[in-house]
Amino acid sequence: MGRAEMSQYTGNVQVCVGVGPCRPEFMAKSSKYYYFVIPRITSLKPSRGPVSGGTIVNITGSHLDAGSNVSVMFKDQPCTYLRRGGQWLTCRTHASLHGYGNVSVSVSIDKAQLQKDLQFEYVEDPTITRIEPEWSIYSGHTPVTVTGTNLDIIQTPLIRAKYNHHETLNLCKVLSPTSMQCQVPELPISLARQQESPERPDEFGFKLDDVQSLMALNTTNFIYYPNPEFEPLSSSGVLELKPGSPIILKGRNFLPPTNSGNGKLNYTVLIGDKPCMLTVSETQLLCESPNLTGRHKVLARVGGIEFSPGVVHITSDSPLSSTAIIGIAAAGALLIFFIVVVLIAYKRKSRESDLTLKRLQMQMDNLESRVALECKEAFAELQTDIHELTSDLDGAGIPFLDYRTYTMRVLFPGIEEHPVLRDLEVPGYRQEQVEKGLKLFGQLINNKTFLLCFIRTLEAQRGFSMRDRGNVASLIMTVLQSKLEYATDVLKHLLSDLIERNLESKNHPKLLLRRTESVAEKMLTNWFTFLLYKFLKECAGEPLFSLFCAIKQQMEKGPIDSITGEARYSLSEDKLIRQQIDYKTLVVNCVHPENEKSPEIQVKVLNCDTISQVKEKILDAIYKNVPYSHRLKASDMDLEWRQGRGQRMILQDEDITTKIEGDWKRLNMLAHYQAPDNAVMALVPKQVTAYNSVNNSTVSRTSASKYENMIKYTGSPDSMRSRTPMITPDLESGVKVWHLVKNHEHGDQKEGDRGSKMVSEIYLTRLLATKGTLQKFVDDLFETIFSTAHRGSALPLAIKYMFDFLDEQADKHNIHDPHVRHTWKSNCLPLRFWVNVIKNPQFVFDIHKSSITDACLSVVAQTFMDSCSTSEHRLGKDSPSNKLLYAKDIPSYKSWVERYYSDIGKMPAISDQDMNAYLAEQSRMHMNEFNTMSSLSEIYSYVGKYTEEIVCALEQDDTARKQRLAFKLEQVVAFMSLES
Repeated sequence: MGRAEMSQYTGNVQVCVGVGPCRPEFMAKSSKYYYFVIPRITSLKPSRGPVSGGTIVNITGSHLDAGSNVSVMFKDQPCTYLRRGGQWLTCRTHASLHGYGNVSVSVSIDKAQLQKDLQFEYVEDPTITRIEPEWSIYSGHTPVTVTGTNLDIIQTPLIRAKYNHHETLNLCKVLSPTSMQCQVPELPISLARQQESPERPDEFGFKLDDVQSLMALNTTNFIYYPNPEFEPLSSSGVLELKPGSPIILKGRNFLPPTNSGNGKLNYTVLIGDKPCMLTVSETQLLCESPNLTGRHKVLARVGGIEFSPGVVHITSDSPLSSTAIIGIAAAGALLIFFIVVVLIAYKRKSRESDLTLKRLQMQMDNLESRVALECKEAFAELQTDIHELTSDLDGAGIPFLDYRTYTMRVLFPGIEEHPVLRDLEVPGYRQEQVEKGLKLFGQLINNKTFLLCFIRTLEAQRGFSMRDRGNVASLIMTVLQSKLEYATDVLKHLLSDLIERNLESKNHPKLLLRRTESVAEKMLTNWFTFLLYKFLKECAGEPLFSLFCAIKQQMEKGPIDSITGEARYSLSEDKLIRQQIDYKTLVVNCVHPENEKSPEIQVKVLNCDTISQVKEKILDAIYKNVPYSHRLKASDMDLEWRQGRGQRMILQDEDITTKIEGDWKRLNMLAHYQAPDNAVMALVPKQVTAYNSVNNSTVSRTSASKYENMIKYTGSPDSMRSRTPMITPDLESGVKVWHLVKNHEHGDQKEGDRGSKMVSEIYLTRLLATKGTLQKFVDDLFETIFSTAHRGSALPLAIKYMFDFLDEQADKHNIHDPHVRHTWKSNCLPLRFWVNVIKNPQFVFDIHKSSITDACLSVVAQTFMDSCSTSEHRLGKDSPSNKLLYAKDIPSYKSWVERYYSDIGKMPAISDQDMNAYLAEQSRMHMNEFNTMSSLSEIYSYVGKYTEEIVCALEQDDTARKQRLAFKLEQVVAFMSLES
């Protein structure tokens, strides 16, 4: 072929037979076209191979199948051409003549030289450094890991073994340039003469392209061990087994000798098509049979060997007999029937319980609406009563005690005629010197150094009891009533000492001022007592008195047991009558005891009231706005029932008609005398004897008025424990007296009398009813106490002053916990002063407080205290009923208290000048309430007791020494002692 021009690239081929110009008849033209093309090469792969050659290189391009002669040159040495197609041709490299490095690749097809910057790199031949493990079994096909270099440049790496002129090969798989995994080739031994000893092959190595150096490795000690051999499972070829029992395959050569390095033979045993877990020993394979039954072929594989030792037949324990199958079916049917029955019963039961639940729900709703209705009615009724009662309370109607009586009751509770109210009683001949001594002593008391030293010394004495602390604090305050500025200064000093001591002793700061354990705390109570009298009279007194009246009215609406003090209406669980008592309200027309002519007064009483209770109610109605101390007393009057035609009958708690059953004697009630509605009654002065009374001595001993007198009480809260009279049998007759309920300590009452504890809980809803009724009065009282602007009266300066003082102290000691500050304020004012007043309204008003009223006021006082506390109350069914009763209200009361404290905090501080002016004014107003001499004399009794200790303390104090206070005290002692 010559070179083709552009115009000749495609066309038919013409053949002419003959010489010279061709005649058409000697000419033939091909039916197919002949093409001239331009072959090109574009790339080659792989682009690297070993120096020893043997790499099959694939060159890609276009029109590579044109022409006839192909030759491929790697620089100046050929690459043996193998095959080609339109876009590829392959050749096999020869060993490199020039060592490592890149060579250029060119292809010539006939006269066309194809070139493109194609490079092929000759790389150093691979090497083998390690084969692991260096053993296999005759049949080969066990895996070995081969380590070396440049392994990835070989296209088809093969592993070879040669033995007795026979060669075997097996495949390898390259993992990385330095490692590959190979399957060992079998050892070419004819099976006929398989022997029992390990064999080394004549040559063992690798066929890696044309690399000759690795064909037979000298470095390896590769060794072949005899193949494992299996024995048949049994002579018949079938092994019978139970499910779960292991299959044991016996044989030999299962473990190659242990010195053969690491690696082990991988056995696979299939039962049917399921593999099993294996344990291998020298002569046994233990196979945990999979969970199968039936016939299954056993197949063992290891290396290139597959062997079936036989068949296993796994049969379950006991094939069930037909009777057993019938039995099971019957039991199943029975079970299903039973389940259906249970379901039906359950359905009915749950429907029943739903009904019961609905019924209970209805009962609860009824109960709730009944309680609500009762509350509503009771409240409406009480409002009317209270309205009648308070319509006259325009300030003048409230029986406030005068300042002196009020302060005496708070300062010295329970002591009626206290010495500080009387003139000093001294025998005439000593009067002058005692008065001189007391005046001197008065000057000492007015000396701050002396007074502080005196108080601290007394508090340090072991014999100085709690009662003494309270007494000294009250006496000092009566002496300093006329010098309140000085008293306040001393109080602040004592309180700051107390705070310091409290913090030093690592007590919890919240305990400060909680209990009265120091003179300072009692003085603080007394200080508030003096300074809040005006506030009580102008503001807080009215809601407190209304609450007291409301409680009294509400309690008296229902039965009250005149002996145990329990009532139908109560806030206190302890004082609740827990049984149904049938009673009727009667109206009694009463003749005024001091004016027979005036119109009769209508009084509501109950037919279950004792005669003493009726007398009390009549007196309450007659002397509606008269202070209690100015009224006639029930015990001095008799109740006379005036029937038609001038018939008169004296009614008494006990007389000859009193009912006695066994050793119980029941007090007479109105019902006992069958007094009708609208009966006319009169209170007449007590007569010495009456025609229907028993001899008078027994009346006076057991009449209910005696119990009432025992209950009447103006003492301190400590003596409250004694407020319920003990029910002791009458010593002569051994008879126990009762009114509505028999005392629970006596075990001889019948089950039904008080009912079981469980049933009696039902009556607790009455507490709710009573609480609902009295709610408004409690709210009014709390609101008045806990708000800074009271119906036109400003917050008492004393409160603001004391709260600011506590805040200063907290700042001074770096106490920034708001809870601690809140608690200090609560302990100082609500706990020290208000609780006392709420529990004991008789400290403020001229009234009589009965046991049931007292119990209810205690619940209100407790609620008041809970409202001032910062701790959370976790409520449960075991919480006391008073906490549960007010649980919903306390959070809102708490918010009132917090607002009150923060409002006080925001007010502008009171200057010392204003405070002193206020204190001076208070002192001037109540200048001569107490007899100072008598007070000093009472305080002096403590000096007499601890003279030495006080003198000693004064001598150790620097300031006291400078002022010669010890000497002055000794002067006082000299004046006061009898011998002088």
